[in-house]
Amino acid sequence: MNFLSGIEPHWLWLGLGLLLAIGEMTIPGVFLIWMAGAALITGLVSWIFPALGMPGLVLLFAGLSVASVFGGRRWLRSNPVESADPKMNDRGARSAGEVVTVTQVIVEGQGRVKMGDSEWLAKGPDAEPGTKMRVTGSDGVVLLVEHLH
Repeated sequence: MNFLSGIEPHWLWLGLGLLLAIGEMTIPGVFLIWMAGAALITGLVSWIFPALGMPGLVLLFAGLSVASVFGGRRWLRSNPVESADPKMNDRGARSAGEVVTVTQVIVEGQGRVKMGDSEWLAKGPDAEPGTKMRVTGSDGVVLLVEHLH
C-alpha cells in the first residue's frame, strides 16, 4: 500500500511548494523559488478542481515551472538586484584610497606595493622602494596607484 494514497493531491503540491521554497532559502540561487510558486499554484488548482488527475497536474506543474523559470530570469535580467555592498568580494576595488608602500621599483608603469600584510602587483608612475602611494582602483589583481599629493 502506498503511504501517499490517502493524501489529497493538493496537500502534496502545497507541501512540495513549501519544500522547494525552503530549499531556495537554504541554498539561494533564484531558481527553486519559481518552481515553488509553480507547485503552490498547482496545489491551489488541484484544490479548486479536484477532478483533475495526477497526470494533468504533473503537466500543469511542468508547464508552470518552465514558464516561471524563464519569466523569472527575464524579469531579473531587466530588474537586477542591487547589492548593498557591490565591492564586497573585490578587495582591489575596496582598497581605493588606501596608502601603500612601494616594495619593488615601479618602472615603466609596473612594480609591486605592500598593502596590509601582502604584496600586490601595481601600475602607476615610476617610484622607488619605500615611496608611499595611494591606490586609485584596480585592474583585476593589479592595483592602480598614484603619488600622494
